[in-house]
Amino acid sequence: MRVVIDASVVVKWIFPERDAEPHSDRALELLGDIQAGRVEVVQPVHWLAEVAAVTARLAPDFSREAIGLLCAMELATHDEPETYFRACDLAADLEHHVFDTLYHAVALSLADGRLVTADERYWRKARHVGRVERLRDYRITA
Repeated sequence: MRVVIDASVVVKWIFPERDAEPHSDRALELLGDIQAGRVEVVQPVHWLAEVAAVTARLAPDFSREAIGLLCAMELATHDEPETYFRACDLAADLEHHVFDTLYHAVALSLADGRLVTADERYWRKARHVGRVERLRDYRITA
C-alpha cells in the first residue's frame, strides 16, 4: 500500500505528547507500519519544508534534530508537472491552499495511493474527490 502523509500527520510523529495533537497514537501506528515495510510513502517535494516550518516555530531547539531524523527516513518524493496541474485544479475546486492539495494530487497520481491527513477541514472539503482518509480512521487494511 502506498500513502501520502501530509504535514498534519508528520507533526504528530515529532510532538506526540502535545495536547493539541489528537490521534497521535494513530500517527505513531502509521509510522510503525512504514518502519515495518507494510506501507510505502510517496511525498510531494515540499513536505519537509512544511514540517520544518512548523517544527522551527514550535520547538526551535529541537527542529534541527527532528528534520535530520525525517531526512534519514529517505521518503520518496513525486514531482511531476501533471501533479501540480491537478493540485491547482483541486485548490480552485475546493477553495483550498495548493500546499495542501499537492499532497492529495500526489495520492491521486499513484494507482494505489491515498492521502492520510489529520486536517479535518481539508478532509471534509475533499472526501468526495476520493482517496483521502482521516488519520483517526487509519487502518492498514483500509
